[in-house]
Amino acid sequence: MLYTPQDFKSNQEVKWCPGCGDYAILAAVQRAMPEICESLGYTRERFVFASGIGCSSRFPYYMNTYGFHGIHGRASAIATGIKVANPTLSVWQITGDGDAMAIGGNHLIHAIRRNIDINILLFNNQIYGLTKGQYSPTSPLGIVTKTSPFGTVEHPFNPGSLVLGSRGTFFARSLDVEMKLTQEIMVASAQHDGTAVTEILQNCVIFNDGTHSGITDKEVRGDRTIVLRHGEPMIFGKNREKGLMLDGLQIVVATIGQNGVTEKDLLVHDAHVPNPGIHMMLVNMSPDDGLPLALGVIRAVKDKTYDDNVRDQVINIRKKADIKCMDDLLRSGATWEVE
Repeated sequence: MLYTPQDFKSNQEVKWCPGCGDYAILAAVQRAMPEICESLGYTRERFVFASGIGCSSRFPYYMNTYGFHGIHGRASAIATGIKVANPTLSVWQITGDGDAMAIGGNHLIHAIRRNIDINILLFNNQIYGLTKGQYSPTSPLGIVTKTSPFGTVEHPFNPGSLVLGSRGTFFARSLDVEMKLTQEIMVASAQHDGTAVTEILQNCVIFNDGTHSGITDKEVRGDRTIVLRHGEPMIFGKNREKGLMLDGLQIVVATIGQNGVTEKDLLVHDAHVPNPGIHMMLVNMSPDDGLPLALGVIRAVKDKTYDDNVRDQVINIRKKADIKCMDDLLRSGATWEVE
């Protein structure tokens, strides 16, 4: 069956603040669904969207698929349970920076470590929006919020570093304003076998407006971001005149055509290399350090999934087990007959 984005839009009124970045993310996901169905042979009934608590967690109501709205920080646990109970489902976890990395932090890192075949969309607006403006685990050091009136004294998480440090097999990053890129990443996420985490930098117009403007504004986006694609040289800039090179153990920016630098001298992105060293360097790049923010699929490597391991274990145990049914189980211990 051929689907359209309209097939994935529910009849529920979307209740986000006007101008919220969540609208663009929702549209990108709905546009990606038909392509995912076509490429993987899925039907709409195969999708489940699970969420915790937060503005982003309203997402399942707006998708014309199965959905589960859980409690704060427990989306990873819910998504895990759904996938293990029915491995044929395509499970999508929708979460925010607070929901995922504060109260839900332990669930998140263990879902990644286990490599469960789920897709995690992490909306990062660097604030608690639904509860009205408290700082979150990704809020910049020193930011003034309702719970840090003199500025935060906490160092923020880098979601990419957290994923790679948890032995993650897939990490991608996009911007709410980059709908085509987000759509492209969603398809890659669905095709990945294992935990696929995508961080989407999203704007909260009410409580943290413009937090990503130094990256997302059209005037600076070309020079402060780089879209990575596997097998392609790392080129960026408004006129695509800049590239990334490796200088010893550091990534540096070079201008093509200056000092004898050609496109052949630039790094070529390898998302599939098992060693996460270069991927860790890429996820940590920041315009604050004179490097562009890395977007696109940064890491996508193959490894056995938790779902596969559970399935294989059950199959092997069934082959070897003496107990084949409930009657065998009841008679397997110390039993006797009473006359």
